[in-house]
Amino acid sequence: MKKSLNMLPALLLVSFLSFGQQLPADSIFSKFYKATGGKALWDGVKTINLKRSYTAASAAPYDANVTVSIPDQSISKSKTIMKRSFVYTVKGNEGWIKVPIGQRTDVKDLSQAEQQNMRFEMYELLAPFIDYKSRGLIATTVGSETLNSVPVTQVELQGKGVKYNLYFDSKTGLLQRVRKNLAGVETTTDMSNYTKSGYGILYPSKLVEINSLDKKPVTVVSTATINSQVAPELFRR
Repeated sequence: MKKSLNMLPALLLVSFLSFGQQLPADSIFSKFYKATGGKALWDGVKTINLKRSYTAASAAPYDANVTVSIPDQSISKSKTIMKRSFVYTVKGNEGWIKVPIGQRTDVKDLSQAEQQNMRFEMYELLAPFIDYKSRGLIATTVGSETLNSVPVTQVELQGKGVKYNLYFDSKTGLLQRVRKNLAGVETTTDMSNYTKSGYGILYPSKLVEINSLDKKPVTVVSTATINSQVAPELFRR
């Protein structure tokens, strides 16, 4: 018993030092920015366009074209399924969907939940922690662990109605996994095949997503164009 008590201060010291050695979340984010092109390039991002293909073992493949204008806080996403294109758009405080019906297009309002999800997606397309403080999110370093035999550092990013757990490769600084909790649904996204865009930023061109509802992995292959000119009619109702 006496020996155990004598060991207690040493154990507390080790615990304190381990905690003290954790990198602040901002330092982890800075390492990511440096590894993917530099903060100056990231600060210059105004528009994003992603051409994506989605494939899953139990569903028909489909394509999507996603465009974001950060200054206008707008996002437009066109899903093409069996030659029919459904266009989801959020601009400022409004959101709508355009549904093809025969030779015409029907326009309906998106629910508040659907709009909010797309506003989160606006940043998730490249990195969910962009401008996180101004968006009302709080970042906390959780600690180190191993993911697929790779040492990673986990950061929790939390805001009103949403929580992300971010896993960064401890060596390279690249984001390897995002676990998102929104409206009771958990979505895990594994990221790979980092590719250099024409703008100069590296982005993961391959994603594998699985959520707690479908529980079926979906593979997403992306091609990104950054700061291309955006046609105004894209965000017109």
